[in-house]
Amino acid sequence: MTNLPVNRSQWLALALIPLLSAALLFSPAAGWFDGPQRLSALLVMAGLVLFATSAVPEFVTALLVLTLAMLLSLAPADVVFSGLTSTACWLIVSGLVIGIAISETGLAQRVSDLFTRHLDASYTRLIAGIVVIGILLGFVMPSSVGRIVLFIPIALTIAHSCGFEPGSNGQKAAGLAAAFGSHLPTFAILPANVPNMIMIGSAEKIHGWSPMFGEYLLLHFPVLGILKAILLVVVLVRLYPDNPKPVPQAGSSRPFNFKESRLMVILLVTLGFWLTDTWHQISAAWIGLAAATLLLMPGVGMISTQSFNQKVNISSILVVAGLLGIAGLINHQNISGILGGHVLGWLPLEPGRDFANFLTLSLTATATGMVTTLAGIPATLTPLAGPMSEMTGFSLEAVLMTQVLGFSTIIFTYQSVPLMMAMPLAGIPMGHAARLCLILAALTIVILFPLDYLWWRWLGWI
Repeated sequence: MTNLPVNRSQWLALALIPLLSAALLFSPAAGWFDGPQRLSALLVMAGLVLFATSAVPEFVTALLVLTLAMLLSLAPADVVFSGLTSTACWLIVSGLVIGIAISETGLAQRVSDLFTRHLDASYTRLIAGIVVIGILLGFVMPSSVGRIVLFIPIALTIAHSCGFEPGSNGQKAAGLAAAFGSHLPTFAILPANVPNMIMIGSAEKIHGWSPMFGEYLLLHFPVLGILKAILLVVVLVRLYPDNPKPVPQAGSSRPFNFKESRLMVILLVTLGFWLTDTWHQISAAWIGLAAATLLLMPGVGMISTQSFNQKVNISSILVVAGLLGIAGLINHQNISGILGGHVLGWLPLEPGRDFANFLTLSLTATATGMVTTLAGIPATLTPLAGPMSEMTGFSLEAVLMTQVLGFSTIIFTYQSVPLMMAMPLAGIPMGHAARLCLILAALTIVILFPLDYLWWRWLGWI
């Protein structure tokens, strides 16, 4: 009798899926949903477990979720396959092409050389430096997508210059530092991410209030920006221990060649269009796609057909499509709306219990993001800010600002399109991002939420 080749991740998935399914089916929440909604919830939960555990290849999980959703008629094809028609997939394609160009022309090496000599003294300094650069980009570049597309190839080249081979702990840590550092701490910078702007826009429209840039920065950046960045560095260094072994480089002293100069022009034009998207209303995806197409044009671009075929992997697109299909299924079946309607009445909100109220509001925002996307948090909770203010005794402004704690705490990768994009660009399996999300979310809730409460009290917001 031969033993089945089942690894630890697969055993974990085999245990978790039936246990969580039973917990859902036999809990009071089962009565909130009709048959298709319960079936959709079970499929979503099973898919997220498979993504989180990497029990099977991630693109297989994506195909499995999409296939079962169609076979079970849980949603129309335009919902199930909305990921394939979304801007996210084309952002990934354009990001991969731009990344190939930055690497193959030597531009990434040139920029890397500028930073490596200051960062290779220690491993912690290297990872911290990459995170800090990602945060600084948040002040000058409001698109998280643009930051990730431009920075990840440079961060990986920095890692290579420090002697980290592809697949090594150091290479993974550098890629994750660039992705998470460009994204999570920048939620504390007002215009740096989409959920921030949705919240401010809806708060102004519904409640007639919007914070100033400095006010928002002072309230959120010390804890959700600086301290979260420190947590990120500590976790990455502990999860992916390694030591830099700097590789001598001689690229920074050479003059710019024609390909580098041409690429710089294309990137600057692309960046200009990304920075002015509120004016011309052209999606970042189509701007990126135009740049990618130009880079692939014979006689104009600098990427061969062979390089494109070898380095652009369709599996990464399928993974994102599966995750976005899950989000689309959740919205189609109104799972988030049903949960929101039941949960509001259960929230233990009461005037005079400031710390409990603060944690409840913050955790509610975090939990809302689990059944929507990050952008769904302000869309769902902003209209409820008035009743929540009355239930807590907090000011309307304080209630609205607790949403930031929610959408800056990412539990599952499908909640964040930039993170889903970043992993294929960095060549890192999605499971690493999923693990890092869970660890950072737990540390944020346990450590940063209470510290944020103390900071808010000191500032007089509570």
